[in-house]
Amino acid sequence: MKISIIQPDTLWEDKEANFDVLSEMISVLPETDIIILPETFNTGFSMNPELLSETSQSVTWKWMAAMAKLKCAGICGSYIVKDGEKYFNRWVFVSPDNETWHYDKRHLFRMSGEEYLFTSGCKRITLNFRGIRILPNVCYDLRFPVWTRNRNDYDLIINSANWPASRRDVWLTLLRARAIENQCFVVGANRVGTDGKGIRYCGDSMLISPKGEILAIGGDEETSVTAEISIDELNQFRNKFPVSGDADTFSVSI
Repeated sequence: MKISIIQPDTLWEDKEANFDVLSEMISVLPETDIIILPETFNTGFSMNPELLSETSQSVTWKWMAAMAKLKCAGICGSYIVKDGEKYFNRWVFVSPDNETWHYDKRHLFRMSGEEYLFTSGCKRITLNFRGIRILPNVCYDLRFPVWTRNRNDYDLIINSANWPASRRDVWLTLLRARAIENQCFVVGANRVGTDGKGIRYCGDSMLISPKGEILAIGGDEETSVTAEISIDELNQFRNKFPVSGDADTFSVSI
């Protein structure tokens, strides 16, 4: 499977301008199976959900569906959704035939006040796309390994993030740790540039192997990265080094 990461300099609270930039970046991608966007890719990490939210299959979903059809690939990333009277930082995956999955960010970033404006997700999901079992994460989720622990139910973690440059070393370390401890591929999709609050982002979007090797990395400029993963190689590694057989059982309280 080929995976492409889009690493944009997201424009602050301007959906249409971001769609224009992202559409251009996606249009020149090589053939791929999944296109991965950062957290809040259409607005930046804004704490203004009343202005920026939309219903679950509104303008952003329609744009994603169009891109998925254009490239015959799945596309995913998070944006602000209003569901009933609640706001969610919702990660959405859309297939070329409009099949849709979503995951609401579980761990809200209290240092930005996100927990006062958004509702925390309460459901850990996995999805299967073209034979790859995927576990979605959103940014701050990366710090919580119990939530992400592999229960022999996924092959790939996708983390869509807005990860600041001031915590770059943490980003690099935790992505590799999640890959190693869960014997899975990990993709971290991050943005670059400076947002409307003056926060600078480090980029370093990357694909990591189950052994913790960095297979591809995006650097600190607006760019895209495409690389390939092999489920056959993953299964061979898991069979040769069956760590999961010694894992502790546990449950998560919601």
